[in-house]
Amino acid sequence: MANNTVIDLGTPEGIDPLTELLRSGAKQLITEAIQAELAELMASFDNQKTSEGRQRVVRNGYHPEREVLTGVGKVPVSVPKIRSREGEPESFQSLIVPPYIRRTATLDAAIPWLYLQGVSSGQMQSALEVIVGPDAKGLSANAVGRLKRQWESEYKTWSTRSVTDEWVYIWADGIYSGLRGDDGLYGDI
Repeated sequence: MANNTVIDLGTPEGIDPLTELLRSGAKQLITEAIQAELAELMASFDNQKTSEGRQRVVRNGYHPEREVLTGVGKVPVSVPKIRSREGEPESFQSLIVPPYIRRTATLDAAIPWLYLQGVSSGQMQSALEVIVGPDAKGLSANAVGRLKRQWESEYKTWSTRSVTDEWVYIWADGIYSGLRGDDGLYGDI
């Protein structure tokens, strides 16, 4: 008998229209937000011209499209590029979708909760498929292992901090009273 305590809740049969609408809406919102960031950056270069009188900094296509794993599944993201025609090189880095990001901070925050609920690192993928659908990639045992090392480092830092400050604490007490009576009956339930 296997010692598997994870209950398979199944995965969505297909993509429902609401989820697809949320993904397309997320893609549109991300695109608009990135374009607004770019417009703000490009406005700062409006008064800079080349020796021929042309705009010094111009748009220059897009970086390769990548998918960011979110709570509604994978959302394709395209980040624009800029270039300088002369002088110092310029680049655009979105604050919303920084370079190399592959999943949202919200999803990263859910991983410790799943881990603490007893999901082993080998079964993290199947647990997250229930939450984000069959597109849950990039959350392998190695990724969870890296997060565990980061948590251990944060715990070591936390446990060596000064305790001279004022502390607020919560104390909880409880009583567990299993089966009742000497006759082994449950009593009046």
